[in-house]
Amino acid sequence: MKKTAKVDVKVAAPVPVQQAEIRFYRSNEKPYGVFSNLHRTPVTFEDQVFPTAEHAYQAGKAAKAAVRDWILSAPTPSLVAMAAHGLYTWDIVPNWSKIKFDRMRGVLRAKFSQHPALRDLLLSTGNARLVEVGTTDNAVNRLWGEVNGKGKNMLGVLLMEVRDELQQAKSAAPRRAVEAKSSKRSPRTRGELVSAP
Repeated sequence: MKKTAKVDVKVAAPVPVQQAEIRFYRSNEKPYGVFSNLHRTPVTFEDQVFPTAEHAYQAGKAAKAAVRDWILSAPTPSLVAMAAHGLYTWDIVPNWSKIKFDRMRGVLRAKFSQHPALRDLLLSTGNARLVEVGTTDNAVNRLWGEVNGKGKNMLGVLLMEVRDELQQAKSAAPRRAVEAKSSKRSPRTRGELVSAP
């Protein structure tokens, strides 16, 4: 049986944004702290409910169940990240460097599709560039975000990809409704005349 997270995430009503760039970092910053993986929003992923997106992401990194359980037992999301970043290479799944971005994309899809308020806030950012702005200059912060304007900003890139997917799904929904409605009409053969009653 699939478990689902039930939570009422309180987010200010989204107002469409006209900014070229939106920066976020700390999970408690309003309104965009919810974009942080450390934000305490339950995420159902791979039939398991995780307290945060960071938990869901890091659960896939450990090669052994005991190591995964140890990581996930950390008392805060930031300590989950620290524990996972400190793993020895033999404790990490062998293909982690090849699968980690796909896993993060899947976790973000789950997070923003399971919580309508978060989805609406993400969609309200329009086409703005989303940037996780780290304060400590290290390899992890430069991979997932930017520090002093330098970095790959992969969390921001993946959030923008998920936003694009959600925008496409939202614009396709009315078309699907129209197509479904029109397909319910009685079929006619070519050249058949329809007489008025």
